[in-house]
Amino acid sequence: MIDIDDNTTIGQALATAAERYEDNVLLVAPANAARGYDPQGREIRYGEAFQEVQRLQALYRAAGYGLGHRVALMLDNRLDHMLHKLALNGLGVCCVPVNPDYRTRELVYLLEHSRVDLAVVLPERLAQLRQALDVSSHRPPVAALHDFAPMQAGTGAALPPPARAALAGDPTGDTPASILYTSGTTGQPKGCVLSHTYELASGRWYARLGGLASMREGRERLYNPLPLFHVNASILSFFCMLLTGGAQIQPDRFQPSRFWREVHGSGATVIHYLGVVVPMLLAQPPAALDRSHGVRFGIGAGVEPQLHAVFEQRYGLPLIEIWGMTEMVRLLADCHEPRQVGTRAFGRAQPGLDAAVMDEQGAFVPDGTPGELVIRHSAATPRRHFFTEYLDNRQATEEAWRGGWFHTGDVVLRAPDGMLHFMDRRKNIIRRSGENIAAAEVEALLITHPRVAGAAVLAVPDDVREEEVLACVVPKDGLPGGEQGEALARELFDFCHAQLAYYKAPGWLYFTREIPTTGTQKIQKHRLFPEGADPRTVAGMHDLRALKKRG
Repeated sequence: MIDIDDNTTIGQALATAAERYEDNVLLVAPANAARGYDPQGREIRYGEAFQEVQRLQALYRAAGYGLGHRVALMLDNRLDHMLHKLALNGLGVCCVPVNPDYRTRELVYLLEHSRVDLAVVLPERLAQLRQALDVSSHRPPVAALHDFAPMQAGTGAALPPPARAALAGDPTGDTPASILYTSGTTGQPKGCVLSHTYELASGRWYARLGGLASMREGRERLYNPLPLFHVNASILSFFCMLLTGGAQIQPDRFQPSRFWREVHGSGATVIHYLGVVVPMLLAQPPAALDRSHGVRFGIGAGVEPQLHAVFEQRYGLPLIEIWGMTEMVRLLADCHEPRQVGTRAFGRAQPGLDAAVMDEQGAFVPDGTPGELVIRHSAATPRRHFFTEYLDNRQATEEAWRGGWFHTGDVVLRAPDGMLHFMDRRKNIIRRSGENIAAAEVEALLITHPRVAGAAVLAVPDDVREEEVLACVVPKDGLPGGEQGEALARELFDFCHAQLAYYKAPGWLYFTREIPTTGTQKIQKHRLFPEGADPRTVAGMHDLRALKKRG
C-alpha cells in the first residue's frame, strides 16, 4: 500500500499510485450487451487513468477552474465520473455528485444550496438538468460529457468559464474534495463536506481492516454495484483500491439477474452489498455461477440475521457486516473470527475510532442496554478524519458533535465483549433498498398539496426492500371512501412521484381524521396505529408500491 498522511492530497496519491501500479487495472466497467456505451466492457489501467486525468485537468485549468470551485457531476455510474473527480480534486475543485433519479424540485435545491460553478452531465441528462435550471435562482454553466472528448486538433472543446476566479494556491489535505447530500431528519438534505484527508483516510482504514477482509496488494478486484453519488462506491471502496493497487469494478446498478455473471466475468475477488441485495440474490434460481466465482468475501450492512448463514452456505463466501455513514465512513466491521453470524453484530471500537452508547440525556449506558451510538476519533482529536461540516449549517454540525462525540442517531447495544449490535434505524429516516429517505422531506411536500391538511410519514417493513414509505394523510375535505379514496391516493402519489426521486414516493398511503400529537404539538407517530398492529394490514390502507418506477 502506498504511504499517505494527513497532508497527502488526492492528486498526490494518484500520482504515486500511477507510478507504483502503472500496469495494474484501476477501473472496470463489466460487459453488458444491453448498455448503450461500452457494451463489451472497459478496463482502464493506472497509467492510462493518470494520463486521462492530466488531459482533463488541462481542459478545466484552461477554462479557469481551480481551487475553491465546485463542480456538479451528473454522470451516473460511468467510469468517467471517477476520472473527472480525480481531475477536479487534483486542481483543488470540490465535486458535488448528483443523484440521476432527482426530480426538478430536488435538483433545484442541490444547485441553489451547493452553488456549483459548473455542471458536467451526460448528454441524455441535459434536458433533465435544464428543467431545473429554468426555475433555479442559481444557474451555473453546463458542459456535456462529449465536450471533453479528444479532438483531432487539441485535447477537447473549450469549456464555459466560471463566473468567479479560482483561489490562489494549491490544494491541501483540508481542501474539500466532495459534498455529498444526506437525508436530514428535520428537513432538506444536508451537504456533507468531505476533505482530501477524509477520503484517503477512509480508503486506508478499509485497506487495514485485516482478518477476513485483508487486502492483497495489487491483487484485488472489487465489484461495487452501489451508486457513485454515495460514499460507499466513490470514496470508501475506490480509495481502498487506489491505495493498494486494486481495481474497482463499477456496473451501472445492482441487477440480481446479472450480478453473478458480472462478478464472474470481471474476475471480482470482493463484492459490496446492502441488505436488500441478499434476499434478491437468494430468490434467483440455482446456477453454476453460484460457486464458480473467485470472491473471497462480501462486505456490507443490513443482511437479515436469518439469511446470513443461508447466503454464505449457498455462495461459499463470508458476508462481513459493517457500520459506517457519510459523516464517517472509516468502518466498524465484524471481520475477525469467530464472527457472530446470524446476529446484527457489526464490530468493536478500535484505536482511532472510539465508540460508545448513550441515553437520551447524554449519559453512557451499561453494556447490554440499548442506546444511541456515538463515535469519535479519540478524546484528544475527536473530529480527526471525520466530515468537515454540514455546508452552511454550523448549528447542525455543532448539534451533531455535542459533548465531543458525534451522535449517529442509530440505536445499538454493546455486549460485554465490546461487540456492537445494531438495533434500530435513525429517527425519521426510512431505509429503502439502500437509500436513506427523510420522512420530513416527504411530509413537507405532501402538506403543500391543496387537498392535504396534515401528513405524517413513517417506515413500514418490506419483505424485499427492507423498509417502505408509508404516508398518513389528513384530507382537508374529510375522509374519502371507495373510488374517491383510490383516486385521491393516486393523485397524492403522482404529486410526490413527479417532484421527488421515485423511491421517496409513498408505497403505502392511509387517510386519517387526525395525527396524534403531544401537549406541545409534537407528532406521536407511534400512536397512528394500534400497538402491535401491522399498518400494512389496516383497513383502508392503499398499496401503491407497484407504481414506484424510475422515469
